[in-house]
Amino acid sequence: MPFPSLGLSAPILRAIDEKGYITPFPIQTKAIPAILSGKDVMAAAQTGTGKTAGFTLPMLQRLAHGPRVKSNHVRALVLAPTRELAVQVTDSIETYGKYLNLKSGVVYGGVKINPQMMKLRSGVDTLVATPGRLLDLFRKNALKFGQVETLVLDEADRMLDMGFLGDIRKILDLLPKSRQNLLFSATFPTEIRTLTRDLFQNPVVIEVNPRNSAAKSVKQWAYEVDKSRKPALLCHLLHNNNWEQVLVFTRTKKGANRLVQQLASDGISSAAIHGDKSQGVRTRTLAEFKANTIRILVATDIAARGLDINELSHVVNFDLPKVAEDYIHRIGRTGRAGSVGVAISLVSADEVTLLSAIENLIRQNLVREVENGYIPKHSVPLTRLMKVRPKKPKKPKKPKQEQQNRSSRAISAKVGRLHKNKKS
Repeated sequence: MPFPSLGLSAPILRAIDEKGYITPFPIQTKAIPAILSGKDVMAAAQTGTGKTAGFTLPMLQRLAHGPRVKSNHVRALVLAPTRELAVQVTDSIETYGKYLNLKSGVVYGGVKINPQMMKLRSGVDTLVATPGRLLDLFRKNALKFGQVETLVLDEADRMLDMGFLGDIRKILDLLPKSRQNLLFSATFPTEIRTLTRDLFQNPVVIEVNPRNSAAKSVKQWAYEVDKSRKPALLCHLLHNNNWEQVLVFTRTKKGANRLVQQLASDGISSAAIHGDKSQGVRTRTLAEFKANTIRILVATDIAARGLDINELSHVVNFDLPKVAEDYIHRIGRTGRAGSVGVAISLVSADEVTLLSAIENLIRQNLVREVENGYIPKHSVPLTRLMKVRPKKPKKPKKPKQEQQNRSSRAISAKVGRLHKNKKS
């Protein structure tokens, strides 16, 4: 199914054509017509499957035929968990909306707020924002929500993981009740479904991949290694394999900084991005990584969320994540847009519980390997997948009339007993 068959306008199709895209991804095929028709949509798909275009394309088309935006107002609001993802979504909006007479903006913390306030004075049709900075701007009377037609929660699962639930609820209370609600996410945890129960009106639910599944285009395996020898093994693998642009995940900011120093001492160019780095440093580091000036990018989970790196061949889990779902988000950085990627985990014996949680989440055991010269003294215990018990079907509710009849019979019986006791 080509893009023109989805009902998109000529200016948007021209922008798509210039990007070289011909056939939409499954998430786009299902989401775009539903959004164009004005329906609420909840869509789950792995990163790299085109879900950003899945909401930006129809959102822009709907905005192109609407009223003119007022001063300090916004017509479409996109909430994102991190600065990097907010910038990525904004780039997508500007790319696909280049032939439309629409104004866009992006706001996030970690930078001065005054330039963002100035940008909003004339109003913007689309605003991509992190929740905290959005509320800051509202409190300073720099932003009004009276014209909001569309709300998008992007990477909603990560926003909940990062503790934004309170801010999101505050924002929802400020928005017009009549609007289109869109949610795009890699997973649909229970918390998401609870949040959206009262928010969405008969939403179209789209799940391109099974919940909590890893992308099939990513090959996954693990190296068993003692914890103290992880840096040496990583350096060994980098020196002996032709891996370019490798994204390495550590569990902590200190761990990221320490690993960069260890890689540098072995002659491997690398840099770290994490929450303690300023936005300017993070942006500059990412640009250098994309330009191949830096070979290895070491990141924590929060900083790496939303990174859009073309042709990233390898992801290495130097530390396994404490939250199993983060494993899916990590390896989703590779194998994007149909390309094949590789995800390697360095696993030590003390991480067996984390490994088991990941394997049970993705419903597969990772293939294990050992490297000559790095055979661990403390082997990683074997793991096994737990049996998934099928959910018991809910008992059908008894018809309301039958319940009423039963209640009436019970009351009648009780009254009868009372009369009988009085007579006796």
